[in-house]
Amino acid sequence: MPEPTVRQSHSLLGRPWVRRGLLGAAAVAGLAALALYGIGGGDKAQAACAASSETLAAMAKAARGEVAGVVVPSAPRPLPPLTFQDAAGAATGLDRFRGKVTLLNLWATWCAPCRKEMPALDQLEAERGGAEFEVVAVSLDFGGTDKPKAFLKEIGSRNLAFYADPTNKLFRDLRAVGRGSGMPTTLILDRAGCEIGFLPGPAEWASADALKLIDAALGR
Repeated sequence: MPEPTVRQSHSLLGRPWVRRGLLGAAAVAGLAALALYGIGGGDKAQAACAASSETLAAMAKAARGEVAGVVVPSAPRPLPPLTFQDAAGAATGLDRFRGKVTLLNLWATWCAPCRKEMPALDQLEAERGGAEFEVVAVSLDFGGTDKPKAFLKEIGSRNLAFYADPTNKLFRDLRAVGRGSGMPTTLILDRAGCEIGFLPGPAEWASADALKLIDAALGR
């Protein structure tokens, strides 16, 4: 059967059943993309996550006191690929931490609440960091990494590895999926990199309440 001419193609596009078919295909493609990143659900996306319903229930119960603002989803929430830089300026991303429960924190030296909670994040890494858990604090300072590195040295941080994203792409990527509306922003991720906790704002991360929450995320 010969291919339709340009004029015939335009004529076909004008027919209601063709328009409905094209719109339906576009909608299916859009929903597939949302499901991939956990926005529209999807059994396949959820199957890739690691946290159990029991872990989430334990976390929800532990989100009290100093960490009462942490939102625990009803199911692990897949995220899009998120990338940033390590201390040497090399590209890295959350895939690097697969197999660990990760606390991803977005901060900047110009953000007063961020500065206040950074010593507690350093202490949390000292107390729980290791083969099963890591605090990943990513600086979003513009203009290079000298200023945030100097700040961490000033407060005596010894346990946090340095990560940065001076392009702010990480922040924009999170905002595109409903996260990253301000700073600090903290996400707790399961061993597969899916979101199991979200806090838009600061917390006392070295408190007994925070340690209980992290232990719940670890299944302890």
